[in-house]
Amino acid sequence: MTQKEIADILLCDQSLYSKYERGEREIPLRLLIRLADYYHTSLDYLVSRTDNPNRESKSQKKKTC
Repeated sequence: MTQKEIADILLCDQSLYSKYERGEREIPLRLLIRLADYYHTSLDYLVSRTDNPNRESKSQKKKTC
């Protein structure tokens, strides 16, 4: 996928998306959510907090007190 194609999905300009990729700007949470939805994965996977690309459904979440 090209930067332009991803920028179109995020509804932003390609030059801005390029800055996110290069680490020159921090990508807003709302755009990370949009990427996670597009790729059918979790935010944790996108930001390298897990190696599991699968989303956890609400029924799979552990309940805590």
